[in-house]
Amino acid sequence: MFSKIMMPVDLAHLASLRRALDVAADLGAHYGATVVYAGVTAQTPGALGHNPKDFAARLDAFVAQESRTHGIAAEALALISHDPRIDLDRTLIKAVEDIGADLVVMASHIPNLTDYIWPSNGGTLAAHAKTSVMVVRG
Repeated sequence: MFSKIMMPVDLAHLASLRRALDVAADLGAHYGATVVYAGVTAQTPGALGHNPKDFAARLDAFVAQESRTHGIAAEALALISHDPRIDLDRTLIKAVEDIGADLVVMASHIPNLTDYIWPSNGGTLAAHAKTSVMVVRG
């Protein structure tokens, strides 16, 4: 049913993504799909790397660990954005199309008051991506 699953990851907040990460890995194993873990960074230095190459190395290490832990086919996709806080949704939607993902598994939070003003990233992807999006809370 699914052959390529994209799982957006924020390496700075992996603990809060664990449930969604496990769902993506479980679906990947169930369908024999490749799980593509996509992380977005800027060109400028940050907490996760001095440059996009450092960020990509961290993402590669994380993806290798997920692949070993869950016994799944997995790939890392390091995406560069001018300003990830502003361009995150557009960057992820473009990546879904570029890699040909047929499912996106994405972590989200329980909606709160601000979500009525600014939609969540998961909600935006679900509304605008041309593929199925599973939003996992918790």
